Parts: sequence; structure tokens; C-alpha cells
Amino acid sequence: MTELDVPKLQRRLAEFAAARNWQQYHTPKNLVAALSVEASELVEIFQWLTPEESARVMNDPERAPRVTDEVADVLAYLLQVCEVLGIDALAALDAKIDRNERRFPVGEGS
Repeated sequence: MTELDVPKLQRRLAEFAAARNWQQYHTPKNLVAALSVEASELVEIFQWLTPEESARVMNDPERAPRVTDEVADVLAYLLQVCEVLGIDALAALDAKIDRNERRFPVGEGS
């Protein structure tokens, strides 16, 4: 697995938007709405698949590239949301995992 340089990706996304004068549209509300749309497009790919088919989706030469593209779109919008709101995505995830480990201890409810 490749280690991601999140700040570098966020800079690239910001530069991409700035070159096209799109920053004016990149408000938290608009970015969250776009994130929701992209997540829905990812859901759409899996919508009518059986659990077994969904587990093999990356073996499907037609669906695999679509899944990859939609995952990239979701991540791009999520990183942009974090950028405009000043959220460190990796620190937020790390803290959330810590809270979940305390909230759902091993052996309880499994």
C-alpha cells in the first residue's frame, strides 16, 4: 500500500480548483453535497449486487474502473471538505478509532 501525502493531495486539489476559478464554489455546503453525490454514485454500482458479487466487484473489468473512480471522487471531496474546515483527516480518524476502541471493547457484544 502506498503511503499518502494528504497535504500534497489537498494542495493539488486546491491548485486544480484555483486554475479553473472554482474555489468560489468550494464552500463547505457545496463540497459536502458533492461528497454525498459521489458516495451515492459508488453505492449505485453495488446497489443490486449480491453479497458474493459485491465481494468480487474488482474482478469485473467493467465495474472495477468505475469503483476506483468513484472512490477517488469521494476521497477528493472529503479531502477538500477537510481543507476548507481545517480538519486534519488522519488525526480525526485516529481519534475516532481511539474512541471506538473504548466504546466497543473486544469481547463485548461480539
